[in-house]
Amino acid sequence: MPNLAPLDEQITLDQLDRDPFPIYRRLRAQAPVLRVKSAGRTLLTKAVDTKYVKDNPEIFSSDDPNTPMKRAFRAHTLMRKDGDEHRRERMAMAPAFTAKVIQTDWMPKYEQIAREYVSRLPRGEIVDLFAILSGAYAARGLAILLGMEDASDEDMLEWSQALIEGAGNFGWRDEPFARSDRANDAIDALLDRIQDRHRAAPNNSAFSVMLNAEDPIPISQIYANIKIAIGGGINEPRDALNTIIYGLLTNPDQLAEVKRREDWDKAFEEGVRWVAPISASSRLVTVDTEIRGYLIPKGDTVMTIQASANRDEDFFDNGEVFEVYRDKNPHQSFGNGPHFCQGTHVARRAVGKVMLPILFDRFPNMEIPDTDAVIWRGFGFRGAVQIPVLLK
Repeated sequence: MPNLAPLDEQITLDQLDRDPFPIYRRLRAQAPVLRVKSAGRTLLTKAVDTKYVKDNPEIFSSDDPNTPMKRAFRAHTLMRKDGDEHRRERMAMAPAFTAKVIQTDWMPKYEQIAREYVSRLPRGEIVDLFAILSGAYAARGLAILLGMEDASDEDMLEWSQALIEGAGNFGWRDEPFARSDRANDAIDALLDRIQDRHRAAPNNSAFSVMLNAEDPIPISQIYANIKIAIGGGINEPRDALNTIIYGLLTNPDQLAEVKRREDWDKAFEEGVRWVAPISASSRLVTVDTEIRGYLIPKGDTVMTIQASANRDEDFFDNGEVFEVYRDKNPHQSFGNGPHFCQGTHVARRAVGKVMLPILFDRFPNMEIPDTDAVIWRGFGFRGAVQIPVLLK
């Protein structure tokens, strides 16, 4: 009978929030399968193991009753479902995310938003791009894609952060749930208000295609799908954009080469590898199984650490370093298996094809005056929460 994985009682959630990478580097070398008491989960930090879990949903179910997500979203969302149930709800939004719709409907609007938002940035000043650009850009584009244009950028940003903090509230504290409750109430009120408009004039927005489907999913799940999109659809492009900007501005030789070759797409892929916007995911173990010789018992919850897998020495040379022109980049930032991120292609285009070239064209000599002023945070979701840049 194999033993359980070792138990760690020293690693804290605060440490994982502030700077998890030294911890992950140590765990990959010494304890790649580790029960972490503060997280209440078995952390998997090697790329082979994280991919194995995602590729085998019959053993590692998304339906984890111990996650705070259901409490935060006040719904059993598609993120915590498997098989046909997951597929049906995922496919309900699919028409809004086809390659043709992204190209013809959404990217022209993202480009319009990018040019407008970049044009209002002040030349010659130091501004926090997190506060003034990246989040607002992601929020406005997503509001249009979802069919929620009535929501302000501030609304979308608040709702997204509230839902994210609630879903990541592994300490089950009261305040994050109170905040997510307020967000749920506000989102429900808006969707109630705009429902008739979308029924009367169908369009390619996610809310409209779900409402007007021939065989629609229940309205409660339509609302839950919209909330999942708000929770993940802002932070991912926002944090990716900030990370790529930081990576390029702190590596001027790479920036020059990216500009010369217009390799913004490569910069995007390296940015989301280097700091995965969605850094960790939970899965419920449905049968007794083994990973690396350790017993993972039925009912346990494993946590795949994409942020660590993306720097795994078995797959990446100098994985701790931002390097656009690395030979291979098999990152796991958008997941794999049935839960591969539905908004991947929107994020790739909105950031890599649209915003980055527009921003660097307008401010070709921008710089980060003080890298110590850049603040990074996040365990489940990670990015720079403050990134002061001098716009030149």
